[in-house]
This record gives sequence, structure tokens and C-alpha cells, in this order.
Amino acid sequence: MDEQFYQHLNETIYSKKMNNGLLVQVLPKVGFHKTYAILTVDFGSIDRTFMPVGKDELVTVPDGVAHFLEHKMFEKEDHDAFDLFGQLGADSNAFTSFTQTSYLLSATGHIHENLDVLLDFVQEPYFSASTVEKEKGIIGQEIKMYDDDPNWRLYFGLLGNLYPKDPMHIDIAGTEESIAQISPADLYATYGTFYQPSNMNLFIVGNVDPVQTVDWIEQNQATKRFAAPTSPQVQFELNDSEGNDVIPFRTLEMDISRPKVMVGLRGLDQIESGMDGLQYRLTVELLLDILFDDTSDNYLRLYNNEILDDSFSYNFEMQRGFHFAYFSSDTNQPERFSDEIISILESATQQIETATSQFENIKRAMLGRMIGLLDSPEAIANHYSGKLFGGANLMDEITALAAIKIDDLYQIVPEFVQSQGISVYQIVPRRD
Repeated sequence: MDEQFYQHLNETIYSKKMNNGLLVQVLPKVGFHKTYAILTVDFGSIDRTFMPVGKDELVTVPDGVAHFLEHKMFEKEDHDAFDLFGQLGADSNAFTSFTQTSYLLSATGHIHENLDVLLDFVQEPYFSASTVEKEKGIIGQEIKMYDDDPNWRLYFGLLGNLYPKDPMHIDIAGTEESIAQISPADLYATYGTFYQPSNMNLFIVGNVDPVQTVDWIEQNQATKRFAAPTSPQVQFELNDSEGNDVIPFRTLEMDISRPKVMVGLRGLDQIESGMDGLQYRLTVELLLDILFDDTSDNYLRLYNNEILDDSFSYNFEMQRGFHFAYFSSDTNQPERFSDEIISILESATQQIETATSQFENIKRAMLGRMIGLLDSPEAIANHYSGKLFGGANLMDEITALAAIKIDDLYQIVPEFVQSQGISVYQIVPRRD
């Protein structure tokens, strides 16, 4: 078993790859009452076209299969995994992103038994025609619910601008039309291709003994038989890597009282995976804090002029194959909001010069927030990057962020901030 000691944080992560390829990592937290575990599959909503295991031709499954599969994994022929977790006093959930599917549990006791339940229900699929049809109605209602959510529509509306011909603009749950096409065969094909132990990782944080915990996992895996591991072959590339397909502006009417606006900035540069990619992400996040943090001159000016309010938020998302930033607010001045945000982005180099004296304080604040997350088992486990950043974890992020200099911000601006990648999406009150 490998050990990685972070001396400056006094934390050690223990790692072992099982014989079947499953990567297990354990971070013991002495004195913590809760243990949190997350089992992640490198498979998400954009992985629609792939080579099924044992086949020699690509297939394209309906939109929403990854999310549908996540829902169906809990239900077995004679029981539901939620019931087993409940009997053991654990909470469980799952979520699907564009590039990953994760199954998680949180418990204060029966850790061995709960880990067995987690591994067993994810590694033992059961799909029947009747249960699949039943699930279509449940997920269809979920899709309708999000269609009525203006913030959700704002987010995917912007993605429709930034990636109009790529699968990211499609709701992770799919559409009512696409999920109607999903069959048990689709679920088994995707499961067999992506839910291989070698395409998964298990991260455990809590008051556990790492050697004993890894032994539990080995015992569980030894009772199962898996096919020889293969690397999933996924066909995915951006329709236009230079961003010529970005839609500059769109608007939607909904039953809302105030306009909502979101400005997006699609990254057009090519980002390396591994630690270089992690360094890039942290540098962009630090740049955005310099420009838009609620202590910045920009934020205070826009707030005082009532161009934005407390609903203002910004974020940077970086996933396998794409990355973008977005800035949103409810505002009675949507055009002015978008103009101001774009102006700040396009003058980012000058903005850094103005905020040079604030750089160290903002970086320390960001480091403080990250170090504070070490008290949260959920945050530690959810920060594990998997394959995207070469298995980096929260401790690696803290180390990488501490090394960023202000010159790194100057270097990243021309790479990331390109006018071709900027777009605006508005939702305005419906006209009578």
C-alpha cells in the first residue's frame, strides 16, 4: 500500500490498486465521528458514443443514459440499496455530471457493512423492461421540474450558446424524448463498458484504520468475478475547438419578476491533464477572485450602482475535454451587467495591475477556505479529481495554490480570456 504524507498539513493518504484495477484511497481522520465514502465512475452524460465491450463498432446511446443508469443502480430484483443503507444507519446518494457518475455514503457506524453495500449495489447491475419503463416516468417528471426552474434554464441556456453543437448543452438527465428511447440493452451496454473496476475509484475519509479498511475492500472484491479490464473507447471531440460556433446572445421569456442574465466565457485553449491542468484551474479561479470577489473594487462598484445584487455569483468549471467560466445575477439592468462583466474580462491584464496589492490577501483567503475544508470529510472526498488531474486531492490543491505567483495570472489571461469565447444568455419576464 502506498503512503503519501503531506507534512505541512499533517495528513497521510493511503492508496492501493486492487487486482481488478479498482483504485482505493483512504484518508484517516482521528477523532472524526463520521465516515464518508464516494465511489466514482469515469463516465458521464457526454459519453454518448463509444465502443461497447466485445464489439467492433461504435454505438450512440440516447441522451440521459448516464443519469438514468445512476438512478437504476439502486434498485435490484428483490431489494433497494437505500433500504439496506437505512438499516445500517447510513445516508446514501448519487449524482451524475458531464464526465463522471458518483455514488456516496455517510455513516457513523457499521463502516465495513456499509462499504460492502456500496460496492455490491454498484457492481451488481439489474435492469428489467418493467422497471426501466417505470423509471422513465420518474425521470420525466424530474426533467419537467427543472424545465420550470429559471436558474437551471439560465445555466443550460448559456451552455447552449457556448457549445451549441456539443453534448454539454443537453440536460444531464436528457430530454423526455431521449429517455423514452432508453432500453435495458442500452443500460447493460454502457454499464459493461464503463463500470469496470479499472475505470472506477473509491475514496474514503473518516476515523478508520487504513490497513483494515483496504483489507475489507479486498475481501469484498475477492468474492466477485470481473472480465479482463479494457480501456473504454469514447468518441468525443468538440465540434469546433476554435469556438467559431459560439452563439453571442440569446434570450428567453419566462414567468419571473426580474431579469436574469448570465455571461459565459468558453475556454478555447488546450489544457493538459494531470497536475498542469490542476494548476491551470486554480490559477483561473484565483484570477476570478481578483476580478470579482465581493471585496473587489469591481464588485463594490457594480453593487453600489445596482447593476448586481446579492444574487451575483461566478464559477469556473473544468471537466474532461472542456472548460468555461460564468457570471450571473438577477438585475434590472441586464444589458449593463453583461457589458460590465465583459469589459472587466477583456481588461483583465490591467485589472491585475490595479489589484496587485490585494493579490496575497486574496490568495490567503482562498487558501484559508481550502484548509477549512479539511474539517469536512465530504469536501475532502468530493475534491478528489480522479483521472482528470492525475489523482490529485484537496491536499495537492492546497500545495499547488500556495505556489501560484501573480506572474501566473498575467500569463493565463491571454490564454483563457478570448473574445470569441464570450456569450450572454438572458431570461426576461414574459410579456403580457
